[in-house]
Amino acid sequence: MRHTVSRDLLLAFILLALVGLVSLRFPEFASVKSLSSVFNDTSILIILALGQMAVILTRCIDLSMASNLALVGMCTAMLNASVPGIPIPLLIVLAMVLGALLGSINGLLVWKLDIPPIVVTLGTLTIFRGVIFLISDGQWVNAHEMNPAFKALPRFDILGLPILSWAAIISIACSYILLNRTPLGRSLYAVGGNPNAAVYTGIDVGRSRFNAFVLSGVLSGLAGYLWVSRYAVAYVDIAAGFELDVVAACVIGGISIAGGMGSVAGAVLGALFLGVIKNALPVVNISPFWQQAISGCAIIAAVIFNARSERRPGRIILKQAENV
Repeated sequence: MRHTVSRDLLLAFILLALVGLVSLRFPEFASVKSLSSVFNDTSILIILALGQMAVILTRCIDLSMASNLALVGMCTAMLNASVPGIPIPLLIVLAMVLGALLGSINGLLVWKLDIPPIVVTLGTLTIFRGVIFLISDGQWVNAHEMNPAFKALPRFDILGLPILSWAAIISIACSYILLNRTPLGRSLYAVGGNPNAAVYTGIDVGRSRFNAFVLSGVLSGLAGYLWVSRYAVAYVDIAAGFELDVVAACVIGGISIAGGMGSVAGAVLGALFLGVIKNALPVVNISPFWQQAISGCAIIAAVIFNARSERRPGRIILKQAENV
């Protein structure tokens, strides 16, 4: 726990230093308005990173999150275009339920058929994209076909922040409570930390992983509505490749791929790190293509840091054994 806190503080310091360096050239970048805009732009990535974190904690991975987002986004856009009178809150609930159902498909395949998660989610990633094409016949749902309320909600301000930002804040708070204050959250950490020991304590490893995929699906469904309503367009390739950013945010945030280690704060900071890079590069006149290179270097550095940190306890034990 102490290591996780120190890791989060280090990442927060790096993030602040990055903002400071950019603001030396463009002071407006560090303004409250500019940083609020960065947070808003990163809100969907934060929401997805929280769902991915829950899955990674159990030693699994969900590569289908962006495709889940795209399928749910297309369904909600088509439904809104066909039946404009559906209340937006009901539409959001339907999006989250559909996302949960898609996530449960991954969870059941991993739990009941014991198929490796990376294989399952690579398969469903392709299936979900194919379903989008089938139901839409490859057509787009454009802004003029959408209800004005459907498009306006993410931009509606409350206390100076748009609903999109508040959705991320609420997701952060709920994820923190769920992972740190409930039996479900403790079971996710236990399964990732030591699946064999978790079984002896009465935890159903398969069911815990299933629950993690369902949670990932719920957040993907929410992000699906937010994405299409914010950008006012739905098409087959929505968020194509975005799952890589989601995994990158988790890894940079210190969520261990080996499972059982990580924090909500780390996932959020990892997403914000990518968000700051994405928004800062155009400001300092650096080609956007460098974003991928910088993100890749950050991922490699984070993996090395995690690996060295996780080896330290083992080295101490060996040294103690040698002295006996």
